[in-house]
Amino acid sequence: MACFAISAGAAVVVAASKYVVRHFEKKAEVKCAASNNEETNTIRKFGSEVKVSKKLGYLELALFAGSFLLLIEHIIHGEIIPYFPFFTAAATELGTQEMLYEMGTVGVTMTLAITFAWGIGVLISDFVRYRKQFKKTSKTQD
Repeated sequence: MACFAISAGAAVVVAASKYVVRHFEKKAEVKCAASNNEETNTIRKFGSEVKVSKKLGYLELALFAGSFLLLIEHIIHGEIIPYFPFFTAAATELGTQEMLYEMGTVGVTMTLAITFAWGIGVLISDFVRYRKQFKKTSKTQD
C-alpha cells in the first residue's frame, strides 16, 4: 500500500549524503592539486577509480526508480487516490495499521535488498577496475 514511501525516503537521504560527499571530494581534489605530488597521483587504492558520490548516485537512482514504479503500480490498482487521505487503506484505523505494518516489513525489506544489490554491484565493478589497473601497472614494470 505505501511500501514505496520507505525507499523514496531512503533515496532522499542518499541524495542529501551524495551532495555532502561531493563537497568533501571537491575539497580533497583542491588539496591534492595544491600539493602536486606525483606519487599520490599514480598509486591507486581499491575502489578509488570511481568517486563515492557517483556510486551514491547509482544507489539514489535505483531507489527512486523502484519507488516510482511501485507508485505507478499502486495507482493502477487503486490503492492510491488523488484526494485525501491519498491511501485507501488510511480511511480506517485497521487499514492504517495494516499499511504501517506493510511499510515496516515489505518497504524496509525492499530498500535493504536494493541497497544490498547495489553494494554487491559496486564491489564487483571496483574489483574489475582494480584488477585491470593492476595488470596494466605490472606489465609496465616488467
